[in-house]
Parts: sequence; structure tokens; C-alpha cells
Amino acid sequence: MIETIPPEMKEDYLKAKEIIESAEDIKIYSHTDCDGISSGAILSTILDRIGKKHEIEIVNLDVLEDLPIEHELTIFSDLGSGQPVDKHAKKDSKIIILDHHPPLREKSYNDTVDYEILEINALYYGIDGSLEICGGGLCYLLAKEFGYDDLSWIGILAAVGDMQNTKTGKLVGMNNAILNDAKNEGLVKSESDLSLYGRQTRPLFVALSYFSDVNLPITNNKNETIALLRKLDIPRRNQYDEAVTLSDLTMDQKIPLINELIKMISREVPLKYSKYVPKLVIADTYEFLQEDYGTFLRDASEFSTAMNACVRNNRPDIALEVLKGNRTSALDELEIVSKEHRRYLALNIQDLGESGAIIQMDNLQYFDGTGIRSNVVGTIAGMILSYGDWRKPIIGFTQVSDENTDLKISLRCSRLLAYDGIHFGNIIREVAQSLGGNGGGHNVACGAYIPADKKDDFLNLMNDKLEGRLMLDN
Repeated sequence: MIETIPPEMKEDYLKAKEIIESAEDIKIYSHTDCDGISSGAILSTILDRIGKKHEIEIVNLDVLEDLPIEHELTIFSDLGSGQPVDKHAKKDSKIIILDHHPPLREKSYNDTVDYEILEINALYYGIDGSLEICGGGLCYLLAKEFGYDDLSWIGILAAVGDMQNTKTGKLVGMNNAILNDAKNEGLVKSESDLSLYGRQTRPLFVALSYFSDVNLPITNNKNETIALLRKLDIPRRNQYDEAVTLSDLTMDQKIPLINELIKMISREVPLKYSKYVPKLVIADTYEFLQEDYGTFLRDASEFSTAMNACVRNNRPDIALEVLKGNRTSALDELEIVSKEHRRYLALNIQDLGESGAIIQMDNLQYFDGTGIRSNVVGTIAGMILSYGDWRKPIIGFTQVSDENTDLKISLRCSRLLAYDGIHFGNIIREVAQSLGGNGGGHNVACGAYIPADKKDDFLNLMNDKLEGRLMLDN
């Protein structure tokens, strides 16, 4: 894997720097997720520091096809490669794209048009954009050309938010190079630990109950998790008489819990998956050392959830303020938005889980998410996977918006399926495009947009595409 910027990529970053330094009218478009908001925050900070006035807008992919190009320089981050964003470019337009998703255009595309378009896509340089670098990482490498290595921690946040550590359990490739920068700056600490969400803030017995890659006796069962902790002599309260979190445990307390989880999972999975079981339980974790210990901003996974809460509740301004360090009132607002986000998710998950809404097909399972906001249906899909069959991907449908009757599709699956080599992002793109839609994403989390009347066709095609690829029996 590549951990040093390839020479050609370095040249392109120097070109991007020159273009930015010479521009006076700049607009940034970035994506509506943690990676996108992190990318936008890095770019906006660069422009602030060099004294460039600019606008920034966080957008969904579906608005990019007919986006007007009205500024001297338009920068797209964490999006743009898979969309015809230059459709309305003029002769004097300048466009920079920093993206890690599969590109529509060849790298030489700039030579075929009469305006300037510089696309820095990871895949052009032999870098895996689903594993080795994300949008935020690409934007950080631009910041590095300006000498702003202190923004490296945001590149790590972006990578974790984009789940780039999911397949290997750690950050690799260029992500690891960025991690080293962040460590050298004294901003990030990484260590191997139990792979549970909520290390800093979630009570341990609750965190264990949310384990969903494989359905275990403890999954969605807090009584069982309490019994497990009692069996292992792990206390429920810490020295401050607060609920014990994972971050409170010593390594001597963690080792028996790790061994017990490995045993439990091994009993539930087909032999084929046994070699992957430790990767479900143990992974590298990332702490932001400038954040207060015991808060949700200290842990990269929890921080990324907070950023997603902002953009998915139409408050990207709060996320940008937090990431750029303007926190006087932003942290209070972030707490309010995060709380409302958690409440909304919990209500919908409870309704879906208790209503038997998950419908089984031979090779997939799905639920009708009508009424659920399209920007959170993927999050909900991931969280109700534990109510279904972990051996199959789960798909959620909902209408894009009141104005757009197309369907937004989100797919989530157990990490075991990704370890086995299935890339659902590629499959969902192929199926959606065959029906007049579009899609893509990562191996364990992806999505698509399709016409409303193509729902059944989509399900049947996806089901057929997965025939023989899943291990459905022990």
C-alpha cells in the first residue's frame, strides 16, 4: 500500500495550490456526511488562513447533475468524481475535484475541454479510495502543501467517519501516513482495543448489547450483557459512581471480555468465517488528545457520529464551527442536535424492530422506510441489522424528499461479508444504473437513487446478483 504521495499526485497538488492562491471568487461544495463535512472544514480553514473569501455548501449527490458553475473557482470535495459537475462550466471556469469515489472521467479529461478542471482522485494514482484514503484525507494532503499539518486530525476523523478502518481494523495506506502526521503533532493517539462503539460515553453493558455483526445472546439484550459482566467480575460502576464505560477498564479486565466475545461469535458463525472473528472484536481506536477525556469528542467514532447528526439534521453550520475551532456556542448546539438525532433514530428503530418490518428474500432483507428522512435511512438500516439475519445485507427504502418522489436506497451489512470479499457498493451501482438510477459506496455501507416505480425490479435484481455469494448455512 502507498504511504508516500506519488510524484504525479504531488504535482497535481502543487497545481491545485497555485489555482487556489490566484483565485478571488471561490465556492466549495462538499458531501452530506462526516467525510464531506470534514473535507469542507479543511478546505475552508485553508482559505481562511490565506485570506481568501469563500462560500461553502454541503449538498446531496442528487443536486450535482445540474449545478450552476457561477464562481471563478469551484472546489468539490468528497464528491464530484462520479457526477457531471462540469456540465455548466464556462470558458473561464476553474474546477478542482478532490474525491475518492470511482471517477466518470479519465485523468486526461482536462485536455479535452476549454476550461480548467483539475481532478485529484485517489484511483488515478493507484490508491484504493475505499480503504487507503477518503475525501478528508485528500483535502488534508492539500492542506499539507500549505504547511497546515495541524489539520491532520480532521483527516483521521474523516477516515473513521467513512469507515475506512472497517475492513482491516485499522487505518492503512495514506490514511496511516496522515495518522503519523497527527501523532507527530501531538493530536491523536491510537491503540488496539475492543471494537465497541461508545468507548468514552456509553455504559459498557449498553455498548455490548448493540453488537450486531453477528446475532449473539447479548444482542439487544441488556440483561444478558449485565450477566456477562457479572460473570467476568467487571464492575458496573466506576470510581466516580458512574456507569462503567469501555475506557474505564484496565487491560486485565478487557482480556477476559475479549476472549468471551470471540468464543460467543465463533459458536454462531460458519467455519468459513472463523478466521475473521478476532477482527470483529479487536481493532485500533483513535483518540483526539485536544478533546476532554470522557466526552464524545474524544473518540473518533463518537465524534464522527456527532458530525453526521449535524449534516443529517440540516445543521452543517454547527459541524463546521466545531471542526474549525469556533466552539463558544457551537458545542451547546451540537449537544442539542445530537440528542434530537439519537431520539429520532431510537423511535424509528423501536417501531421497525417491534413491528416485524424486515422482509426476507433469499439473499437479502429489506424494510419499507416510508416516512423516515432519506438522510438517516442508512443509519437506521445499520442499527436494525441486529433484528434480522446477519448473513444477508439489509436494505432500506424511503422517498428522497417531498419534492422528489424517487427512492433513496441504503444498504448495510455485517463486516463479515466485507471480509469475505463482497463489495456491495459496486453491486448496488450496477443494479441502480441498469434501472435508470445511480449509486455506489463502500463494501459494507452504500446507497442508490432509483425511480419510485423500480423498487421491485431493484430488489429482484439485487437478489439475483447475490445468488451463491453468501454463506447462508452453518
